[in-house]
Amino acid sequence: MMTSRQPWPKAVLFDLDDTLWPIAPVILEAEKILFAWLARHAPRVVERFTIASLRQARLELLARRPEFEIDLGALRHAGLVAAFEQVGEDPAKVELAMTEFFAARNAVTPYDDVVPGLLRLKSRVLVGSVTNGVADLQTIGLAHHFRASISAREYGRAKPDPGIFLAGCAALGVAPHEALYVGDDLLLDVQGAQRAGLRAAWMNRTGKVNDLAHEVRPDVEVSSLLELIGWLESAHI
Repeated sequence: MMTSRQPWPKAVLFDLDDTLWPIAPVILEAEKILFAWLARHAPRVVERFTIASLRQARLELLARRPEFEIDLGALRHAGLVAAFEQVGEDPAKVELAMTEFFAARNAVTPYDDVVPGLLRLKSRVLVGSVTNGVADLQTIGLAHHFRASISAREYGRAKPDPGIFLAGCAALGVAPHEALYVGDDLLLDVQGAQRAGLRAAWMNRTGKVNDLAHEVRPDVEVSSLLELIGWLESAHI
């Protein structure tokens, strides 16, 4: 018996980091570039701290002030201000340090399937993004592919809060059931979107095992945008 095909979603919303580009190597490189800047312009910081100890201090700050979860850029800024003040460096330099960091943090390289996939998708559906991260799509050069983009920093709440997914749908003028969300994180992206009433695709680029299968069941699992489009074309009318 053939399974009936469903209508195409009216909108596809994307997570960004680790869905459209790998982020870990970018962050590592950005932290090295930032640390080199600190060595030149705030040497007392690098005398007292390492990249690892600055990272640990941020984690401890986040544990004390969980409101920073919605703005990891503000968390990094606050961590640097604390480090500068601790060693007697001028905290006014932190703004320049953050400019250096963000330039490197936005030097991402999209996966090969991303631009061709977005071009094909936006000819059929509205395309948007919902992210907890601080990526700047304008700087990255992909903003023109997205009709709307919602970040936790701007919205005030982070995934998996249902409100941020609903805000993405509202920005595109679609109901939740008319949208598909695509992300790499089973809890934040897949479960979060489904609980908000969207369908959800798990972008599993690295072949991970779904060790949460007992509680999180994506509507589809794909390894690329082209595979996602293939699923839409075969299962939808």
